[in-house]
Amino acid sequence: MAIPQHTIDQILDRTDIVDLIGQRVKLKKSGRTYSGCCPFHQEKSPSFHVYADKQYYHCFGCQANGNAIRFLMDIDGRNFVEVMKDLSSQTGIDLPKDNQESKKILYKRETKKPTPLKPAEQQTASPVVENNTPVAFDPFEDFQAPSDPFAGFEQFQIEDEAPAQEGNLFDLLENIAQFYERQLPNSQSAQQYFKKRGLTEKTIQFWRLGYAPEDWQHLEKAFPQDIEGLKLLGLIRTSDSGRDFDLLRDRVIFPIRDTKGRVVGFGGRALNDEIKPKYINSPDSEVFHKNQLLYGLYEGRKEKAHDYLMVEGYMDVIALQQSGIHGAVATLGTASNTEHLNILFKQNNRITIAFDGDAAGQKAARRTLEIALPLLNDGRELKFFVLPNDHDPDSLIRREGVENFKRLLENAPLMSEFIFSHLSRNHNVTTPEGKSQVMAELKQLTELLPKFGSYRYLLQQYFREKLGFNRKWQPQVNNDAALSFSTKIDAEEYVAAILMNHPYLYIHFEPLRALIPQDQLLYKILNIFNIIFDELPDDAEHAKYYVLGACANHHFELQRILQQANVSDYTTSPEQADKLAADFSTKLQHQYLQQKIRSKKFTSIAEMKNLKHQIYMIDKKRSLTLIDE
Repeated sequence: MAIPQHTIDQILDRTDIVDLIGQRVKLKKSGRTYSGCCPFHQEKSPSFHVYADKQYYHCFGCQANGNAIRFLMDIDGRNFVEVMKDLSSQTGIDLPKDNQESKKILYKRETKKPTPLKPAEQQTASPVVENNTPVAFDPFEDFQAPSDPFAGFEQFQIEDEAPAQEGNLFDLLENIAQFYERQLPNSQSAQQYFKKRGLTEKTIQFWRLGYAPEDWQHLEKAFPQDIEGLKLLGLIRTSDSGRDFDLLRDRVIFPIRDTKGRVVGFGGRALNDEIKPKYINSPDSEVFHKNQLLYGLYEGRKEKAHDYLMVEGYMDVIALQQSGIHGAVATLGTASNTEHLNILFKQNNRITIAFDGDAAGQKAARRTLEIALPLLNDGRELKFFVLPNDHDPDSLIRREGVENFKRLLENAPLMSEFIFSHLSRNHNVTTPEGKSQVMAELKQLTELLPKFGSYRYLLQQYFREKLGFNRKWQPQVNNDAALSFSTKIDAEEYVAAILMNHPYLYIHFEPLRALIPQDQLLYKILNIFNIIFDELPDDAEHAKYYVLGACANHHFELQRILQQANVSDYTTSPEQADKLAADFSTKLQHQYLQQKIRSKKFTSIAEMKNLKHQIYMIDKKRSLTLIDE
């Protein structure tokens, strides 16, 4: 049984892992976790921890770890499907039933043959002229327009007098896409539109662009056996008088593909700007769901894109791809939503969203910001690419050139910078009143961020420093020492310095408690954090002083470290601070896991395999980080 990832995520979201594991293991609240004796190996002192916020468990003894699904599979020895069926019944989320799902894409076919359209009147296109000189090159001259728009199309039709009784919507959509592609050479206006937009023949073929004829019943004539399927797809509509007509007429066509590359719908752009709406998309159907699709995602993955940019329209995506900028995507005529952003975050933890610089663009940016904030778990990064007024990505590339465009895109402001600019533009931040209003609005936004995470506190601290509130204490340091901290202190000590400056980054370093020798300073600091973390003040500045007080017994060691590790130079933005912590945590976890493997201090072959698997996963994560950089 194939279970979609979004169904798995829904089931995990509705499963309380503490309650589920608590039915098998006696758990006790311990700091910010629940602890108990591990059910996977014999132990007397509890080393098994369950994290309610992350819906995750980890044993610091045998290294067993995972989510609710993994726990049930390991504790009961059941396979994935059996566990999913169990959790499905508990959460009330239905699993897909393969037979039922496949039936939804089938329809009944009729016994009719296609009727050719009347040949369209040949239109003579005016020669393209630049500087009063006709341009000889025509990228469309290789198109051989058949006199009959259905010529050569018979290969997609069932010629038998007794055709199959059932049709498949995906097959029908593919046939329609090929039909529209074959109609492009018949329309001079459609060809001229793509020429005007600067598209090459290669680009047109890559995106499978086409043309929908003016005829009000062209699909019925091309696919008379598939009327039911066409209606299921919403490509044929019925008027109030009961007459059927085609949804897309006299429009250039943009086939829309899902992540598997299957055509699932179409976008149509009117050739006459007086016609409204200018763009029409296929309606939602059994195979087409606008809110779960992004135009260009399949093509971006096909081109092995790594960085993703969300833009406004189909032509923006196509123009960027033609210029060698892969990974641009667009929503399908709808505003961006949570599902769209989650789809992109699954491709890369760093995404960029483009907006117009006018008032409407700012309003759209604010709306997207409010949608995105709850999704920004630690490690995720959002950037805002604000376009100059009266420019879209295509026109900006033409003005700036590809290399300058890439530079502008790379330098797009981080979310922290964008929020500060967005909030401060409406207030006089040179006055106490203006600063107070900015902080009040910031508080409303940060309430949308995930409750368990460091970013909300880093953002508050960043704003306070930008506005001049409570200048954070920095010891007087020698510049040479600051520039060469790596020779003065080791990585563990630098982590301690990070924690003193940014207490909420502890969540990145918590896994190190199971790996670092107990005689090290960092182990002692992490244990203190484990006890006090739930009690940290919400205010970032107050949290720092709280931590310094809690670590007073290590004052002299920490003073030396803070003097030599000028953390503030390397954490000038919330995103930078978060990334620095994640990098150090990953590096140290890898280092100590390797040491444990080499020392052969493990209790079983299973534990050794688990350690090697953790090293493999960290190596994989580090390689992706290098690609990001």
